[in-house]
Amino acid sequence: MRDNFKYRNTYIQIFVILATAVLVGQLVNLQIIKDYSDQADDNAFFRKTIYAPRGLIYDRNGKLLVFNQPIYDIDIVMKQWDDLENQGNPIDTTELCRVLGIDKDDFVRKLIDIKDRSKNPNYSQLLPQKFITQLTPEEAAVIQEVIWKFPGVSLVSRTMRQYTTTNAAHAIGSIGEVSRAVLESEIGSEYRQGDYIGISGVEKQYESILKGRNGLEIFLRDVKGRIQGKYKNGTKDIAPIGGKSLKLSIDIDLQAYGELLMQNKVGSIVAIEPATGEILALVSSPTYDLSTLIGKQRGKNYSILLGDPYKPLLDRPLMARYPPGSTFKVANALVFEQENIISTESRFPCHGGYVVGSFRLGCHNHMSPLDLPNSISNSCNAYYCAALRKMLDDGKYSSIENALNVWRHDISSFGFGRKLGVDFPNENRGFIPDAELYDKKYGRHRWQSLSIVSIAIGQGEIISTPIQLANFCAIVANRGYWIRPHIIKQIDGIPLDTAYTNVIRTRVDSQYFAPIIQGMQWAVNGGGSGSTARIARIDSIIVCGKTGTAENPHGGNHSIFIAFAPKDNPKIAMAIVVENAGFGATWAAPIVSLMIEKYLKGKISDRRIWLENNMKAANLMPRLK
Repeated sequence: MRDNFKYRNTYIQIFVILATAVLVGQLVNLQIIKDYSDQADDNAFFRKTIYAPRGLIYDRNGKLLVFNQPIYDIDIVMKQWDDLENQGNPIDTTELCRVLGIDKDDFVRKLIDIKDRSKNPNYSQLLPQKFITQLTPEEAAVIQEVIWKFPGVSLVSRTMRQYTTTNAAHAIGSIGEVSRAVLESEIGSEYRQGDYIGISGVEKQYESILKGRNGLEIFLRDVKGRIQGKYKNGTKDIAPIGGKSLKLSIDIDLQAYGELLMQNKVGSIVAIEPATGEILALVSSPTYDLSTLIGKQRGKNYSILLGDPYKPLLDRPLMARYPPGSTFKVANALVFEQENIISTESRFPCHGGYVVGSFRLGCHNHMSPLDLPNSISNSCNAYYCAALRKMLDDGKYSSIENALNVWRHDISSFGFGRKLGVDFPNENRGFIPDAELYDKKYGRHRWQSLSIVSIAIGQGEIISTPIQLANFCAIVANRGYWIRPHIIKQIDGIPLDTAYTNVIRTRVDSQYFAPIIQGMQWAVNGGGSGSTARIARIDSIIVCGKTGTAENPHGGNHSIFIAFAPKDNPKIAMAIVVENAGFGATWAAPIVSLMIEKYLKGKISDRRIWLENNMKAANLMPRLK
């Protein structure tokens, strides 16, 4: 028995030793032999990247917005330089600096950066390294004549973005050199230092589709590293595959008009086609010219934009956060109807505002009491304060906390307080409060409906983004449903993601939208007991809109307006925020109505040219402290 046990131990020990030997052998093969093999392979071959052109970008009507222009980079192979220096025949760097148009200090700095693995983690002395980028064809032609004097130096052809428009910078987005973070990420193997990648906008969101796939040419080297011709007559070369082209949903003419009207103003405009969710315009003001972020001046120009106190790089339609003001009354009215708190005929008194004891929330003068459609057209604060308190204090929810959470659930179905899931980077979610927030703020069971009544008129803790407001306006235009807003209309050979074609229904039944739309129609066109946006009226087009004036603790109130048109079978839904500009009817409403007229009619009527001129000429840039 002991002998059997002894033999068994011996067998186990032999097995462990053999297994260890196999593992060590494999490790040696992977880490040492393979390294030598790779090095020998790199000594024998020279691999030249053939860069794929990025896909083109068009607007919804087929107008070319972004194309490619040839540029050239200078690559160097450090191994060949080192070998020449070791042989006592170093490269004439003074002459090379003269040819390249750089001074000796800059030359040395570039060499140090190339070899610095903290900046260039994929550095190899055997592989081509980016030395100078973005040479024009004219600059490259001069260098091409003398490049034979400098072994290891090569000209590499690639393309750089060019633009047919100065508009839609935030929508299109910029490209830039790939960062170290990307090189070290999961997708890092798809790039090398000096490659370009989408930094913002569509260029970033659809990078994998736009970038294509680079090709490769393989050349044979001799023992001195000199190129001897194509490996296997080029049969192992890989042809580049260009990126796929994109057709945006943006109407570049409408976009340009919106930017013109928003010049010398801070804010944003979003226009959506209600039936499809396609974004027609995405205006962020102030804006910038994408052509300033290409070429050798990119870094300098980017720093200027970054330091601008008016933040032209901020994508306001998706990232800026504002109280929605009175535009939010439309959402509240729909929820109150759905919850059977009010009906079309419900009326609440207004005595120059909402008054309870010593509490007063002001309102402008209008007839009183008002029914539901007229509460919209007159934008009555007291109506919505009373209706909100009625819901929160209604015993059918068993507690104010439950009532508020039901309200929040209904409101959130309009897309407020959460990301809409647009096909665009950096979307903000906004904020809609819940009972837990007020428990923390006031103490559990220590807050009442009057404590939070400001949310009835889109103030207090409520925060929205311009794209959320535009999407909500599209929901009203559609009488209760929406399609996730998106900026891509078509991709070559790829069907649109179903996320941007599926219908999303709100928690409010379609029957409740009619009186709200009636009130929005009266607000612009008259017909009720009063209106707040008559300046937005357009001949022969029924525009339905709602003004908002959002309180701003950091300066003047924001001017806000949402609108869609025509009333039946709507083609466009819009939201605008003009920061620090005051009443919604003064600036926001005219700008939106001009854009609607331009989009639906193709021109501005003679009788409204004065209004267009006033909007274009107005300088509403807020003073910065």
